[in-house]
Amino acid sequence: MEQTARLKSLIRDVTDFPKPGIVFKDFTPMLRDAGALALAVELMCNPFRAKGIDLVIGAESRGFIFGTALARSLSAGFVPVRKPGKLPTKTMKMAYELEYGSDHVEIHVDSINPGQRVLLVDDLLATGGTMEACCKLVQSLQGTIVGITVLIELEALRGRDKLTGFGPVHSVLKY
Repeated sequence: MEQTARLKSLIRDVTDFPKPGIVFKDFTPMLRDAGALALAVELMCNPFRAKGIDLVIGAESRGFIFGTALARSLSAGFVPVRKPGKLPTKTMKMAYELEYGSDHVEIHVDSINPGQRVLLVDDLLATGGTMEACCKLVQSLQGTIVGITVLIELEALRGRDKLTGFGPVHSVLKY
């Protein structure tokens, strides 16, 4: 079985979650399969192996699952981007638009040194708002964005369009 087909076979569709009309891509069955999890991490990492990544930035909360694994695989550090009020010291925040309203994400102001080479990671790229906010936070702290990697991209939502200029966007599975 082709590698991506194997991963897709372990992702289930959950209809009407978290609200009616949404088809949620649930990757938790893939996480419990050690080989599939290792494969997903490798496929997310591979385009960035020779890029000298210093830090992996993971968006809360599912980005933490892959972010720490990618950081270990790339011999890099990990920095979390969190929802409001979750980080204990001085933070910088960035707003982004939701379907109904807006929200923001935060990062510690001392988490990136100027010029550090950064890979951003999340589980899913949909509309791109969260990842765009994460990229802007990295730029505000003078990090160098090497690229963005996600497990799943929902192509019809065109989130990739919001990320133009932030480096290459790599997605393992496309729907």
